[in-house]
Amino acid sequence: MDYACELIEREAEPVLSVRTRAAVDQLPQVMGRIYGEIMTLLDKRRGYPSGPPFAAYYNMDMQDLDLEIGIPVASPQEGVGDIRPGRIPAGRFASCMYIGPYDRISAGYETLTSWMEDQGLEPGGIAYELYLNDPASTPPGELQTQLLFLMKD
Repeated sequence: MDYACELIEREAEPVLSVRTRAAVDQLPQVMGRIYGEIMTLLDKRRGYPSGPPFAAYYNMDMQDLDLEIGIPVASPQEGVGDIRPGRIPAGRFASCMYIGPYDRISAGYETLTSWMEDQGLEPGGIAYELYLNDPASTPPGELQTQLLFLMKD
């Protein structure tokens, strides 16, 4: 598959999220639980997501991922329990749209990483995945995930 990569500017985006650790094979269950908890909190507040759910990866140790799982909100909100307020920072991001099953997403990362090297871009260490459609109602081959690397200043 041909992946279009580009450098984009993004505004800061407030979120509600949970920072956790998990092995890659636990991600579907962990993400489902956390997204459910955040949506329950938003429902209680009569709120709604202002963008697609995301995961931020602070390392790439597949057996012990350090990640933040969250949902953007229209304005900053207080957290409850493990759910914390935060933000996806403003800045320059290398971006690539990956289409396909989550278990093959490494192809998108390989393409984006190679493109950044070719462009002389240096990532700032955090990788974001924005999940643009619902895996419960979308065939695996049609899942859309925007991959983002925050660039160093």
